[in-house]
Amino acid sequence: MSQDKKLKGSESLVAALEHEGCEVIFGFPGGVAIPFYDALYDAKRLRHVLVRHEQGAAHAADGYARATGKVGVCVSTSGPGATNLVTGIANAYLDSSPLVAITWQVRSDLIGTDAFQEADITGITLPIVKHSYLVKTTAEVPQVLHEAFHIASTGRPGPVVIDIPVDVALGEIVYRDADTLDLPGYKPTVRGHIKQVRAAAKAINEAQRPVLYLGGGVISADAAPEILRLAESRRLPVATTLMGIGAFPETHELSMGMLGMHGTVTANYAVHECDLLINLGARFDDRVTGKLKAFAPHAKVIHADVDPAEIGKNVPPLIPIVGDVRQVAVGLVKELEGMEWSAERTAEWLARIAARKEEYPLQYEAPADGKLAPQLVIEEIDRVTAHDAIVCTDVGQHQMWATQYYTFTFPRQFISSGGLGTMGFGLPASIGAQIGCPDKTVVDISGDGGFQMTEQELATAMSCGLPIVVCILNNGYLGMVRQWQDLFWNKRYSCTSIETQPDFKLLAEAYGALGLTVTEKDEIEPALREALACPRPAVIDFRTSPQENVFPMVPAGKEITEMIGGQAKKTGGRTS
Repeated sequence: MSQDKKLKGSESLVAALEHEGCEVIFGFPGGVAIPFYDALYDAKRLRHVLVRHEQGAAHAADGYARATGKVGVCVSTSGPGATNLVTGIANAYLDSSPLVAITWQVRSDLIGTDAFQEADITGITLPIVKHSYLVKTTAEVPQVLHEAFHIASTGRPGPVVIDIPVDVALGEIVYRDADTLDLPGYKPTVRGHIKQVRAAAKAINEAQRPVLYLGGGVISADAAPEILRLAESRRLPVATTLMGIGAFPETHELSMGMLGMHGTVTANYAVHECDLLINLGARFDDRVTGKLKAFAPHAKVIHADVDPAEIGKNVPPLIPIVGDVRQVAVGLVKELEGMEWSAERTAEWLARIAARKEEYPLQYEAPADGKLAPQLVIEEIDRVTAHDAIVCTDVGQHQMWATQYYTFTFPRQFISSGGLGTMGFGLPASIGAQIGCPDKTVVDISGDGGFQMTEQELATAMSCGLPIVVCILNNGYLGMVRQWQDLFWNKRYSCTSIETQPDFKLLAEAYGALGLTVTEKDEIEPALREALACPRPAVIDFRTSPQENVFPMVPAGKEITEMIGGQAKKTGGRTS
């Protein structure tokens, strides 16, 4: 963009987006958004993806951000267009995903008059954003956009809302690219205090039963290589949260898998028995800790996080470190290099963990009703894709089985809704992931309930020519709610049976996608290979057993060692 060129506010927004390196935005137009869409008509470096519902735009931008590490951008018109983004904004907020949501607003002089399609979107989203702007003058537009990108992507990432009245879009300014920012009130702490880092390194060096507990902050900070060096330097066994999956390769001997409500027996018992818990980039979520007073009862706690509000919020650490996880890990490795250490210190601990892995593997049996075991479907997806696909999920049983039976080996490989637990997330997120990573295989593992919440985005995938493979584990139920009713509510299955649903094969074909239905074990691999070879979206309807539950499971509020399921290895059952 040449300097000192007079542009309309909407044109200056497009110019600022291009200056930020934004390549794609996900959106849906409306009346007051027309000036922006008119400016997009002439944009050379900015691709717009027309979704079929604004919630899909937010989730697609979120999936793009998680897959690429870049800021995801979504756009909507005022009123219902903006409010339809709210679920996606809340989802990004709870999962610390860098998102800029641009909403268009009624004329400035009409704000507060209940004008047609007016909604106070900055007020509505105030609790679920990192920051928000109501732009008052055309001159502010480029600066606000640059600030929003910076705030969304630095410190603890999160969503920023920019609400722009239509008259601001129509005004004119002399546009200049902004290359510097000055935000005096916003200075995230990146480098952990050296005294705290040294104290943490000393504690790690002296621990006999350490556990490295990794959260989504490791992935946000692109810290996986440093974490691997840290773990290997002192033979630290590793457990991850849902959001931390992919931060450490699950093929590594030190990996114990996920911990928490549906975590592995090995990870949960290791956390319960450890003498040092090293939390890097996680927030001690209730689905991880279970009964908080009984969590890691024998452990000294190190907690490193870029967000100081998380330190001590749930679990008081002995050694708190405020800072970027990557910088902290680099500092820990450097300090440890100067300390003497013998592998004998943790040998007994690692042997105990290895024995427990062997004794308590993830396992399941063939369903008595003769239908497909959902765990087997995911194992086959894992095998056929050779652990190399980006896996997006919806929320529910299938999500947990994906964490258990797919082997994740690299960061940004697993994209799922964690904190908010948003059904309908998977399909639009997979669209964003595939657009952001066109050379990767993208698989959306969904349930029949969640898929129906955003199934219209198949049209978006088709219009973009995206070879996404949607794998629906179709058990005819809202499976996770049914599981809770089964285990804790005397099998009173109130409103969880999905009695009427489409034929997903025919639905896919109606959109022009490939549709397949699988009912037998020997059909799983051929269907997957056909779908993966298809150059357009594919939907596979796997008819799975409604009786299957996700185990192990820690009931809400119980200690993480009080697991239902998770028995010792059986003979004759399928183990993974």
